[in-house]
Amino acid sequence: MNIPRCLLIACWLTVTAAVAAAPLRVATFQADATPPVGAPLCNGLVPPARKIVTPLSARGIILLGAGQPIVLCAMDWVGIANESHDAFRQALAAAAKTTVDRVTLHSLHQHDAPGSDFATERLLAAQGLARLYSDAEFDRRVIERLATAARAAAEKAEPVTQVGLGSGTVSEVASNRNILGPNGRVAIQRNSAGGRNPAARAAPEGTIDPQVRLVSFWNGERALAALTYYATHPQSYYGKGDVNWDFVGLARELREKALPGVVHIHFNGAGGNVAAGKYNDGSPAMRPILAERLAAGMRTAWEKQQKTSLAAANVGWSIQEVALPVRSTLKEAELRAKLADPRVEKAMRLRAARDLVFVQRMESGRKIPVTCLRLGAARVLHLPGELFVEYQLAAQSLRPGEFVAMAAYGDLGPGYIGTQSAYERGGYETGIVSRVAPSVEGVLTDAIGKLLAP
Repeated sequence: MNIPRCLLIACWLTVTAAVAAAPLRVATFQADATPPVGAPLCNGLVPPARKIVTPLSARGIILLGAGQPIVLCAMDWVGIANESHDAFRQALAAAAKTTVDRVTLHSLHQHDAPGSDFATERLLAAQGLARLYSDAEFDRRVIERLATAARAAAEKAEPVTQVGLGSGTVSEVASNRNILGPNGRVAIQRNSAGGRNPAARAAPEGTIDPQVRLVSFWNGERALAALTYYATHPQSYYGKGDVNWDFVGLARELREKALPGVVHIHFNGAGGNVAAGKYNDGSPAMRPILAERLAAGMRTAWEKQQKTSLAAANVGWSIQEVALPVRSTLKEAELRAKLADPRVEKAMRLRAARDLVFVQRMESGRKIPVTCLRLGAARVLHLPGELFVEYQLAAQSLRPGEFVAMAAYGDLGPGYIGTQSAYERGGYETGIVSRVAPSVEGVLTDAIGKLLAP
């Protein structure tokens, strides 16, 4: 059927006018994501939960009025990967009555917290290793809980008239984990939970982004929500089975107490190679100190924020789907053999299952979304994996003088994502556990460049 061109133009103008006239609204939602005692933590890398120190939450916002709804969600979990990442986003999309490509989901990467990947758990269960990596039944309950909260919130969305943008310097928290030697290779690796090595403590901070960035939504003079972005591993100390949201969660709580009624949602930036190791001795006493330092930067960002009018026409959403190159050392046959061999250490079998799922996923042609939220002149990027901070700094350099924030730790299937040169320098992240090849830098920088193009 041939539709007259004039009719198509008229329809497009009608839809465009409707979007421009639609009021922009925001809804906030929150759900409990605290695992039961006995549940696996950190995908089996630390002891299971023995007690609950602080509850864990999943919290987010829904933006309505700018085309189909946009959903941003952050969770106090170590990571959500592959099939589970799809399932969470699909449930949120259905709850918000939008499409899955307009939903982004991130973890804050606390280690005394659960992780989820249904496909990996299924492989392990078939080998008699069920519930060492994750608790799929509990994960599905959280998905239902989160979808219920999002659905209820969407019905109570409030008008947005302004957006606030600010940044504040965070002092003596973040430091680069990799300290290079004279040969340009990694000589010292800072431990993210505590820099007891005198040489690691004495070395410079290295490459970091010291800024915490803030996006706030307002209805007149009333603040509705505050979103913050800061790049670092969130560990103060961990690994005893004490479920908690660590110093990033404490900082978020401090800011919520300081601003009653304003929902705070924190996102972990590109902190794959950044941690508090230079300033953290791993003692329990350092957790509230690190939290206070981060909260101070958040407070500065709040106090310095500049508010501008925001309408639906000023809000946009763009997406680039990327195929990530798989590391050459990951061979499907070898991973299958390792997973099936009872003589292999359990931790290595768990890793083999995670590697295998990602390899199969990429080889099947599955792609991972990289997205960008436009709020007037501001941009907020959403990326997968434990991304190195250089990606965040490079993105900001593409729009100098403008507000560019980044949330990483989306789909955790790829694991660590370094720069091409980082794979040549060695180190734990790129030398041992990353699942992607060095050419990943070109793939992601191309996607980021397209998303940030004028």
